Parts: sequence; C-alpha cells; structure tokens
Amino acid sequence: MRKGFLTLAVVGVLATGGTAACGPGSAAVGSDRKPKIGVILPDSRTSARWEGADRRYLEEAFRAAGVDYIIQNAQGDKSSFSTIADGMLTAGVTALMIVNLDSGTGRAVLDRARSQGVATIDYDRLTLGGSAEYYVSFDNEAVGRLQGEGLSRCLADQGVENPVVAFLNGSPTDNNATELKAGYDSVLGPKFASGTYVRGPDQPVPDWDNAQAGVLFEQMLTRTEGRIDGVLAANDGLGNAAVSVLKKNKLNGKVPVTGQDADVQGLRNILAGDQCMTVYKAIRKEADAAAALAVSLANGVRRDTGQTVRDPESGRDVPAVLLEPKAIYQENVKDVVADGYVARDKLCAGPYAERCAAAGIS
Repeated sequence: MRKGFLTLAVVGVLATGGTAACGPGSAAVGSDRKPKIGVILPDSRTSARWEGADRRYLEEAFRAAGVDYIIQNAQGDKSSFSTIADGMLTAGVTALMIVNLDSGTGRAVLDRARSQGVATIDYDRLTLGGSAEYYVSFDNEAVGRLQGEGLSRCLADQGVENPVVAFLNGSPTDNNATELKAGYDSVLGPKFASGTYVRGPDQPVPDWDNAQAGVLFEQMLTRTEGRIDGVLAANDGLGNAAVSVLKKNKLNGKVPVTGQDADVQGLRNILAGDQCMTVYKAIRKEADAAAALAVSLANGVRRDTGQTVRDPESGRDVPAVLLEPKAIYQENVKDVVADGYVARDKLCAGPYAERCAAAGIS
C-alpha cells in the first residue's frame, strides 16, 4: 500500500534542509568518509532508457551537486552485478543506488552495503525483502492503468466486437511487472468478466527479453490461429517484438499494441500507426529525485519524502518517491520531444520526417 503522494515541489525540497542520520546504512555526519555515490544500472538490452536517459540525467545531477560518483552497468549479468557492487564498496562509496536484476541478487548487495554503513536506494525497481532506505520510481500501477485504458481506447477506435486480448507481461522476477499487471488488470479484468473482451494468451517474458517476446508472440498467434485483436505489451521493447511479428503476418496497424518508456522505436511505431500508445515516464525527474536523496545520504542526511511503499514480502513500509506517468498517443508524441527526452533529429530521421511533420513535431 502506498501512503501519501509526493508532489514535484517536494522533490525539489529534497535537496535542501533535513535531519542528520547516524547508524547502519547512513554515513555519519562529520566522518572522514568523503561523499561518493555508486549507481548500478541493470542492462542496455531490454530498454534504451538505462544508458540513453538514466545514466545521462544522473551524471548531470551528480556533477551539478559537485559529488564524486561511479555509474556502471551490469548488462543483465547477476554475477557482474554483485562484482560491481563489491568494487564500489571497496572504492569507498557512501551511498549506493541499484536497479536490481532480481530481488535475491539485489537483496544480497543491499545487505552487504548496509553492513558496511553504506546508505542505499532502490532506483526504479523495489527489491522485495530488501533493506534499501528509499525507493524512487514511478507509480507502476498507474502506468499499468494507462496501458489498459489506452488499449481499450484503441480497440474501440478499431470497432472490434468481443476482442481477444493477448498479454506480453514483464519479467516475473521484477516487482514492477507485478505492479504493472495489477494496474492493467484492474482496467481490463471487468471487461473480461462481463464478456465484453476475451482474455487471450497471457505470458510473462523472462528478463524482459525482446527476442523471447517475439518467439512467445509468434506462438500465441499460431495457437489462436491469428485471432488476436489487441496486445498489452508491458514496455516498448516487448511491444516492438509483437509489432515485428504482426508485420510478418501483415497485421501491423490492424492489431493495437501498447508499450511503456516512450523510446525512439516505440514512438516511431506510434507515428507509423503500428503501435497504439506508450507511457512516458519523465526519467529526468526520477533521476533528479533519486540523485537528491543519494547526495543527502552520502553526506549522512536523511529526508522525509512524505510517502511510503509497502514491501509485499517483508511488510516493511519503505520511504518512497513516486512520480506520475503520462499516456502518449500519436497526437501527443510531440510532448515527449518538447520535454527533451527524445531528440527530434533522431526520432524524425529519414522516412519519419513526414510523419513527424504530420504529428506537429517541429
């Protein structure tokens, strides 16, 4: 359960004022340890955001704060994730921010950091049963609700009666995927119960692997003899895997597909009419909020975020920052460009120039 909701104004306040904290997980004020922040990103394969956005925004925030930092990417390897963490702890980080690959690996890293008096933050993904002092992310159930509402809107635009909906869910080891599904099931579940929609194949994609998603979706199409009228894909990578299969079967543009992350490929699919919508999460705001907390913790200072998230495994209420997502359709792709998240020159290159112009992207 979430308690309260942090406004963006409060996120800005995180960088000023607060209370000193001593004890496990916090660098003591006045100690000889120089503030230094370590960040472990998960991979660069499942989503372009980690290297294309998160690294960039975190670096900018840390440089602006004048603190030392190390950012490394585990590239989806659990052993590498653990080795990177050990290296950062040896290098003397006073705060450690992680995006876990799974809760077991993440929990072990957080516990080692805590035992050495290093403050910790779960970034974007909550480590179940973990000991992170803060969790910074978007409201993932809200993301899922936007996806469910988006697919419903696009199916209505297609005019399909009793549509069969297939699901490409996120990794079963990622708590975000569980929250996303809770969100979109809250929208689509009543439609299945009433018979308005028909629940089709519903499968998780291990490790958010796009190649596996393509194989799974091809099997779904074969198993249903092509009778899939909509695809709830948990992110743009999985959505693009479905779009690629639909193209092979000359069904692209006829079967609405959702996404999340508003990456370049996802936005191009939307401009081309092959993907119905995505969910934009303003990563700069997430990175700025996490960086502000990390800088405070690295200096031995705790902040009150005004909200918590309940860890469903341990029952612990974790102090949290949850930001609001935004639904993106063809008519407001321009908002993502205007926000600076995606460069117009990159999005609108080559054959997409005319589509961008038609969508008002200048």
